[in-house]
Amino acid sequence: MVEIHLYGKLRRLVAGAGAGEETIIRLAPLPGESVMALLERAGVPQEELYHVFLNGTLLATHNTMAPWLRYPQAQADVWDWSAGVEARAGDRIGVFADDMATLVV
Repeated sequence: MVEIHLYGKLRRLVAGAGAGEETIIRLAPLPGESVMALLERAGVPQEELYHVFLNGTLLATHNTMAPWLRYPQAQADVWDWSAGVEARAGDRIGVFADDMATLVV
């Protein structure tokens, strides 16, 4: 299973989640499925994404300052939203909506 942790307005995708509860979607990755394809299959609207983290490393962002903030990166080009980084069982994916655009140092 992969855990998709939802933040910001994406929390609405977990029905019945209260304000103090974690909002997590658990989904088994398909063989060869990319992280972005998995998110799409989970119903996460890609047009609302601002940051995607994979196992604590930055996979994709719309923040132009991210590399200079020295976040560990899951891929060299964190602005490449079409990269085919494969999702694997045990992965933790953190997705932040465009209403949570600020990364904290």
